[in-house]
Amino acid sequence: MLGFLLRLLPFWVREPLFIVVGSVLGVRIVYLGVRDHDWVPAGLGVVFLVFTAIRVHTVIQALRARRNPDPPAPAAGPEAGPAAQTRDRAAAVPHPAPVAAEKEPNAWGQAVAAVAVFAALAAAVWVGPHVLPSGDNTPRTATCPGREHEELPNAFRKDPRPVTGDELCRALDRPDLARLLGTPGETATTASGSNDTAALTDGKVARPEAEIGLDTYTVNLSATYNELSMAQYVRLMKTGNEQDVETRTVLGRPAVLSSDHTMKLRIGPGAGGTSGGPVEEGPLARTLSVALDREDRGGYYELTVWSTSGALPGDGALLDIAEKVLPTLPGHRVR
Repeated sequence: MLGFLLRLLPFWVREPLFIVVGSVLGVRIVYLGVRDHDWVPAGLGVVFLVFTAIRVHTVIQALRARRNPDPPAPAAGPEAGPAAQTRDRAAAVPHPAPVAAEKEPNAWGQAVAAVAVFAALAAAVWVGPHVLPSGDNTPRTATCPGREHEELPNAFRKDPRPVTGDELCRALDRPDLARLLGTPGETATTASGSNDTAALTDGKVARPEAEIGLDTYTVNLSATYNELSMAQYVRLMKTGNEQDVETRTVLGRPAVLSSDHTMKLRIGPGAGGTSGGPVEEGPLARTLSVALDREDRGGYYELTVWSTSGALPGDGALLDIAEKVLPTLPGHRVR
């Protein structure tokens, strides 16, 4: 329909319009194809430019035909009749000299002008994005989803109320988180929080958690409100043969660093639809566990960092994050 409507336009409107649009699109597509090393769109852009060049040639030919007068009629010969001889005698009568016809523009000049216009359009398309103001193309960092109105499990109704996953997420989603991890310039790609309960506790122990994903690392922060002291937790770690267990003190509270592998679950098509494959050992994760209070009366925070490549930041990064994040949690939640 659009092509039919364009063909209804006058020749001297339609053809320049096709030339301008074809030039801009062709140059832009070629530029994007070359920049992205994708030769399919680059070839498509060349096709646009070829058809545009054909239309430029058509317009030049039309201009030449319009400005060149028709060739004069052949003069009457001796065999012409009396009417022709009368016209010859009338033509012999002197007439005022005609005004000299305007000199026809040179075809080469027209071609050069067309190339100059084409080059100007190409330069505008090429340089425009760098000199003209553009919209904000800065990647948007992920933000924590607000769940203030979500109904909390019964385990969160204790006094004082445990911290929520949304509060953990907002505290962990710091502008300097990537810098603390040693990857400045990265922004959060995912952010989430949940209000769960600890496993095997029949929903009686609150265990909220939050997770921030960056390009290099993923950071998880959780809080477990049980009666397990940090000293008991360390003994359990050593019994479970966890790796690189190191006791520390963070914000005046007992803490411990440990390493363990994450779990990797493959999901693929099965006979009856989708089915889960066997649970495999995932990349190594580093965890800093910190007691909820200085007296170590039970419960702890866990700050865990891992990456798909298996690379880990230094322990100093986990300590720095904990010292900056934990004090920002609601004060009456931190015992």
